[in-house]
Amino acid sequence: MKNNRRNFLKIGGLAGIGIAGSGILNSFASESKSKLLTSTLNRRAYVQQFNMSGYGAPKIENVRAGFIGLGSRGPGHVMNLTKCEGVQVVGLSDLLAENVVKVQKKVEPLGHKPTLYSGSPDEWKKLCDRKDVDIIYIATPWDLHVPMALYAMEMGKHVFIEVPAAVTVEECWQLVETSERTRKHCMMLENTCYDFFELLTLNMARQGYFGELVHAEGAYIHNLLDLNFSKTGYQDMWRLKENATRRGSLYPTHGLGPVCQIMDINRGDKLDYLVSMQSNDFLMAARARELAATDAFYKPFANDTFNGNMNTTTIRTNKGRTIMIQHDVTSPRPYSRIHLISGTKGTALKYPEPGRISNTHSGWLSAADFKAAEEKYAPPIVKKVGEMAKKVGGHGGMDFLMDWRIIDCLRNGLPLDQDVYDAAAWSSVFPLSEWSVNNRSNSIDVPDFTGGSWRSNVPVDIDLKYGGTTQVRL
Repeated sequence: MKNNRRNFLKIGGLAGIGIAGSGILNSFASESKSKLLTSTLNRRAYVQQFNMSGYGAPKIENVRAGFIGLGSRGPGHVMNLTKCEGVQVVGLSDLLAENVVKVQKKVEPLGHKPTLYSGSPDEWKKLCDRKDVDIIYIATPWDLHVPMALYAMEMGKHVFIEVPAAVTVEECWQLVETSERTRKHCMMLENTCYDFFELLTLNMARQGYFGELVHAEGAYIHNLLDLNFSKTGYQDMWRLKENATRRGSLYPTHGLGPVCQIMDINRGDKLDYLVSMQSNDFLMAARARELAATDAFYKPFANDTFNGNMNTTTIRTNKGRTIMIQHDVTSPRPYSRIHLISGTKGTALKYPEPGRISNTHSGWLSAADFKAAEEKYAPPIVKKVGEMAKKVGGHGGMDFLMDWRIIDCLRNGLPLDQDVYDAAAWSSVFPLSEWSVNNRSNSIDVPDFTGGSWRSNVPVDIDLKYGGTTQVRL
């Protein structure tokens, strides 16, 4: 059984090469590849070791936290946790010493005395090896997420990984297997699930406002062209290299995560199969040539063949619902995650902002009616922590809502809102969409990372009925 899965992963892993649509993948006929990969996937069945869905780990009254990666995202998580009752920052790790020292100077006046780890690619392991660490936050380049998470779980830590959690299907399975075996939480830090409009529509959906859900849309449309080509934007320009060498929906979870929660994916429904299509590149190669004309640093990039701008991936669920996810980080378009929810009784659409809601009896609700609906369906987490989260900030407050919720669940022994199956399923859209693009948009099955338990798993309610006890220190 395991051999069947490994064979599939060897084949599916070829999609990860995806360099300008060339290489090993094109040595096979597209049709035969599609049949081989899909049939191998359909033959395998994963036997779940332990169901992490709905699992509440033993309570941790005082959470001792370590952080790996203190570039753009990590410092925000550190500072958020310093504002939560019952948290001690015990370790900070980054390849660059200056990043670690910068955060150290911020937390020490708040009563935290972290040990610092930097200067060597493996220094982070020393942090994970410590017995006095309960959780590890990982905010590093994508390809380091899984190796770090696996090691940390093996060392007895709960792990919280920036998005996407994994970049290959094999890595997704590794996260699932390790989390189940160690019974350690492995949660992807999908902050958009905690944005205010997304939480509102989640609560409305669970109370039946939209009726039977039919279709949803999400996206990550964000013009990062200048940032990706910046010499100081990402360490060693790792994100530009991802966009240069891989196709597909590279960053699917910002749009996908919230709508999967609303559709109860992995908890009553499942992602069944997807198809993906990608445009040519009309922007990145031109920018590389433009920069190389005046700066020799960019000449190697001018020789690259970039893999396209807009990706559109469509997914069908086992219940027959559909989801559309788009990814474009290069076009000069206004920022959008779309967040469309369409049901038999109502609709919600976030972008372009402000968000709107309708029902079957009228068009978009008036401002007054929207305000009334917002008050009626306001989630308990927003009522309790929402205003404080806005003061703290971090993408308008959703970062703090997420980090506070994690700590509150750990301190109260509650299940997390996102589990390892969500991390795996949502992240798998990246490599699976890549395979589809490289194979003329053929469909490909999404693995059942729950081992069949999606049929009986139940949603986690963000109702604070058994939690909400963690105080905030502004």
